[in-house]
Amino acid sequence: MHNVVKDYYGKQLQSSADLKTTACCDTSAMPDWLKPLLANIHPEVLSRYYGCGLVCPPLLEGCRVLDLGSGSGRDVYALAQLVGAQGEVVGVDMTDEQLAVAESHREWHSERFGFANVRFIKGYIEKLHELDLEPGSFDVIVSNCVVNLSPDKAAVLSGIHRLLKPGGEFYFSDVYADRRVPDSVRDDSVLYGECLGGALYWNDFLSLAKGAGFADPRLVEDRPLEVTDKSLAAQIGNLQFFSATYRLFKLDGLESACEDYGQGVIYRGTIAHSPLCFVLDKHHAIETGRIFPVCGNTWRMLQDSRFAEHFTFVGDFSQHFGLFEGCGSRLPFNRGTFDRGAFDRRTFDRAAASEATTPESAPCC
Repeated sequence: MHNVVKDYYGKQLQSSADLKTTACCDTSAMPDWLKPLLANIHPEVLSRYYGCGLVCPPLLEGCRVLDLGSGSGRDVYALAQLVGAQGEVVGVDMTDEQLAVAESHREWHSERFGFANVRFIKGYIEKLHELDLEPGSFDVIVSNCVVNLSPDKAAVLSGIHRLLKPGGEFYFSDVYADRRVPDSVRDDSVLYGECLGGALYWNDFLSLAKGAGFADPRLVEDRPLEVTDKSLAAQIGNLQFFSATYRLFKLDGLESACEDYGQGVIYRGTIAHSPLCFVLDKHHAIETGRIFPVCGNTWRMLQDSRFAEHFTFVGDFSQHFGLFEGCGSRLPFNRGTFDRGAFDRRTFDRAAASEATTPESAPCC
């Protein structure tokens, strides 16, 4: 499968226009704050972008960030501007052609930004332990529509957990299926290259993540995918695919369910681009200045991470009230037509009031 992916992304695809589905292509509306960052990125780098989401979480200034499957470097160069001169972004990719594009424009970007804080490493994301990367040295790790291409996803997640600092975060977009993908789809080189053949059944992903030490994966946003090529659509049959962004925190003490300890948090409105509301995930749109009930896991995700100074914390773990209502195991994705305006971290300041009253904004999952 490594050879299949190298051939597809190194030789078959020359730009995002060559893709046959919307799986490896971010069709979302671009947030205003991202536009000036992308304007600073070389056109060739932009033309060879194959991501399926936005992997720029908030509060990155001064952070050390790792991008897995960095390709031509679009996300690396966007993140480089967010971490600033005091931060660093490292990109890892296995495809020579993609790395050549990223490297050829490294000096161009350094001159554009006014600082040099980027480097690229050739390697396999299943073998992060073989690379010159110190364990526990990254604040944030990102990946954009790449984990599905790996033949050993458990190894990828274990390597990520090893490299993150305590309280660090894996924030990534990828493709998932509503059921286990059959061999006929998985073994097709085009479907695999288009990020569908290697997609995990969503519940298998949750099990792998928990097995790697990420006890409570949080879904941030999702959208259904359309296979526009008729022959490929016929091959996948009734399978449904979704592009989804998850965040996984490396935190000790997270529980397997959303346990209620009577806690709450108050968001101070101090995170850039988020003055009215902070969206932790699809079920937590936390309005500025209002006490928001949270489970013990959410408390720890905010208290024991880079987000702590932006919240006031109410309560402790001294009394347990059982499970938060609504914790379940049904398909987490929206099956209908994707309406990005209904929920989008990048536009939540406009949607904060309506989100606070919708079922999906319940205090806990």
